Amino acid sequence: MRMERVEETLERIGQEALRTPGGVLAFDGDGTLWSGDVGDDLFLALLDNGDIRPEAHAALVRLGAAHGLEAGLGARELAHQLFAEFEAGRIPEKEVYEMVAWLFAGWRVEAVRDFARDVVARREVKRRIHPEARRVVEWARGRGIPCYVVSASPLAVVQAAVVEVEGLSPSNVLACTPREDGGFVLPAIVEPIPYAAGKVQCLRARTSQPLYAAFGDNVFDFEMLAASRVPVAIRPKPRLRARAPELPALVQLQPEE
Repeated sequence: MRMERVEETLERIGQEALRTPGGVLAFDGDGTLWSGDVGDDLFLALLDNGDIRPEAHAALVRLGAAHGLEAGLGARELAHQLFAEFEAGRIPEKEVYEMVAWLFAGWRVEAVRDFARDVVARREVKRRIHPEARRVVEWARGRGIPCYVVSASPLAVVQAAVVEVEGLSPSNVLACTPREDGGFVLPAIVEPIPYAAGKVQCLRARTSQPLYAAFGDNVFDFEMLAASRVPVAIRPKPRLRARAPELPALVQLQPEE
């Protein structure tokens, strides 16, 4: 995977735009637009807050039982254990991403949004934006090219985070979304979630416009990268690097400080 300067990448995207007007860009969020994981930030803040409602606790018990965890644990302890099992590779990533989104079951939807905005401010996401990613977004904004953010983190916190990147809109966020009823979060998820091949499914459900370029940092961005004309890795993780030979067109954007 060769390194490419931002100017070179933008030149190639610009050529695609000239050939086929009306296209879009797609970005992963965590690790791609910003450092760290806002889903993890939200999860840990909720555990610190301690307000896991009975609806979410019941769902945690079901998930724990499915993976052989000890019965009778409190909500916070059970959530911690499930996350530890995930970090040890014993629970699939997709299930944990879903868990973090439905863990707010019983909360009012607007209260989750307020909580997420507070997390983004306290965790200083604005200072964590990758400069090279910011430059791409600014370039697209100047040319009227829509940018979508396709993330497996919870919708509320990704929408709060993209506000920190001028040129991105919360309305163009596709993220892990809990079901709702009467303004309250339910312990269930809207399928498919934007994870692996689901990223392409979710994006295509929103727009059929040409995908000029996609930007990602990890292996579960691979399908979205492969669906684009200009696939670009931003500060790629080892698992994406390992699959890079499968996508010869994939380049790494040169990091900036």
